[in-house]
Amino acid sequence: MVRILSFFAIFFASVIVAYVMYFKPEEDLPIYQPSMLNPALVDPSLMRAEDHRILDFDLVNHLGDSVTLDDVEGDILVVDFFFTRCATICPLMTANLKRIHDRLDAQMPVRILSHSVTPQADSVSILKTYASKQAANPEIWWFLTGEKSEIYTLARKSYFSCLGEGDGGFQDFVHTENIVLVDAEGRLRGFYDGTDSKAMSQLFNDLSFLVKKKG
Repeated sequence: MVRILSFFAIFFASVIVAYVMYFKPEEDLPIYQPSMLNPALVDPSLMRAEDHRILDFDLVNHLGDSVTLDDVEGDILVVDFFFTRCATICPLMTANLKRIHDRLDAQMPVRILSHSVTPQADSVSILKTYASKQAANPEIWWFLTGEKSEIYTLARKSYFSCLGEGDGGFQDFVHTENIVLVDAEGRLRGFYDGTDSKAMSQLFNDLSFLVKKKG
């Protein structure tokens, strides 16, 4: 009797383990909607959006190429906002992104997009020199310039990476440490402090998860 009970105990334990292994929900990253974020980051007109995707754009990369959302279609994006003359948070953010860049392969469906928040000063040639100093592979990392109003709209209404106030005008200025992870469908999947090494390690782990999931 004892042997029979032991057999059934082992049998049911095996069944439970098998169920947990094969039928438990797959772990995943959250899909951030505007209502899930700090309201100070979200334009009131977007607060009730239920399927937010990043906006299209028309910018120029450090190679002088015009690029739009179509050019990164199907890519997982790592997005930040910086400027080349910044002497505070930007150098640290760029250095942390460089560490991620160096662990990526150009064949991966990943693109780092660094938007200049002073596009009037950060011309294509200046961005090209900046990219060269980072030894940035253009197959992985683009430094972008363009119309200031468009870049600021992207920061506030596409990626929600900074406070929602401002009109992108002459006196408007965005300065944020937030780095945003976007999946291949254009959905927001994570926000990270680009000056914090632990947060950047988490970014790399989450990025790797999305790459693996994409297959």
